Amino acid sequence: MTKKPVEGKRLGRGLAALIGDMDNEAQAIERARSQRRIPIEFLRPNPRNPRRDFIEKDLDDLTRSVKEKGIMQPILCRPVDGRSDSFEIIAGERRWRAAQAAGLHEVPVLIHDVNDKEALELAIIENVQRADLNALEEALGYDQLIAEFDYTQAELADVIGKSRSHVANTLRLLKLPESIKDYLKKGELTAGHARALITAENPEELARRIVEDGMTVRDAEKAGQEKDKNPKEPKPKKEKDADTVALEKRLTDRLGWNVFIAPKKKGGELKIQYKSLEQLDAIISILEK
Repeated sequence: MTKKPVEGKRLGRGLAALIGDMDNEAQAIERARSQRRIPIEFLRPNPRNPRRDFIEKDLDDLTRSVKEKGIMQPILCRPVDGRSDSFEIIAGERRWRAAQAAGLHEVPVLIHDVNDKEALELAIIENVQRADLNALEEALGYDQLIAEFDYTQAELADVIGKSRSHVANTLRLLKLPESIKDYLKKGELTAGHARALITAENPEELARRIVEDGMTVRDAEKAGQEKDKNPKEPKPKKEKDADTVALEKRLTDRLGWNVFIAPKKKGGELKIQYKSLEQLDAIISILEK
């Protein structure tokens, strides 16, 4: 497959300049040219915003701050159909909502003329850098880029400046039960908690315990690795023939992970044992190749 151009990497670095991480005079001049104040009614929310939930208490706190000090960070937006009186928010919808609640008539903006793909990239990058997205919103944003623009996980990792394992582990959160996703939306579970639930035998029960008992991520990881304390008596295992044992050892030595082969009357099973999500990610990478 033809690899996409590296424009995503440049885009990620360019965002730092857009949001104020200036390191030279030329960047400062460019930012000053693109920044301006516009009437608040000229802005409209982005229907593709990766941020889906706006917690009322957080908005109230931000509104009070805006009333006292104004908007400290410009809202990133793009023109709508070349019009001079209509702009779509790329990142900063919370600031826009708080400004409305605070009764502001104008807001500072950075106008950036980008297409749909670049706008979504910018929205995800800015929100991830600010830790404004909950873990589920981040996962949904990654999934949207992959689904709509055919990114591989490796390409997406380059664009947003995260490791491939971070992208892979975040995307796995989408496979969790809906009850756990609700905890993530409400902020009652962190991304670290959720990752511990991915490999748990009973993730919904463990999620409930985490929330009710206020468990730390480390405690959740330990609980997720616990086995049934009253297991049924195991059935006696058949002795494996020498050829199967030799093949298991050969594959274990070759891959670096414990490999188990269970022959059956018709076919059989091959199992690869991993001890962490990073090891699972590495195994998946090998299988995908």
